[in-house]
Amino acid sequence: MVTPQGEIIIANIGTFTAQNDGFTGTVRTLTLNVKVKFVLNDRNSENVPDYRIQAAGGYDIGAAWKKVSQAERPYLSVTLDDPSFPATIYARLIEEDGTHNLIWSRSKSAA
Repeated sequence: MVTPQGEIIIANIGTFTAQNDGFTGTVRTLTLNVKVKFVLNDRNSENVPDYRIQAAGGYDIGAAWKKVSQAERPYLSVTLDDPSFPATIYARLIEEDGTHNLIWSRSKSAA
């Protein structure tokens, strides 16, 4: 989606269900259709992610950190990467009305 000013592109690239110790769902883009789960991570330092993100088979493909927006809404800042990806995916897992959506956005550079 592009704002009326043409500044930001936004896409919902996944829907997730909350579990006792994380989230499960699917990341879907034009080139991806991957079932993943967010697994609660044992944190022993402030910089360690709150969740490890695993694809089927238990392979780590990312991490997520708990954050709070300027509007004081909690979300997860998500980073996904794998040698098969054309680029690292940066997204946010947000909850709205009981549904957790993985939202990707890219700022358009000024022409």
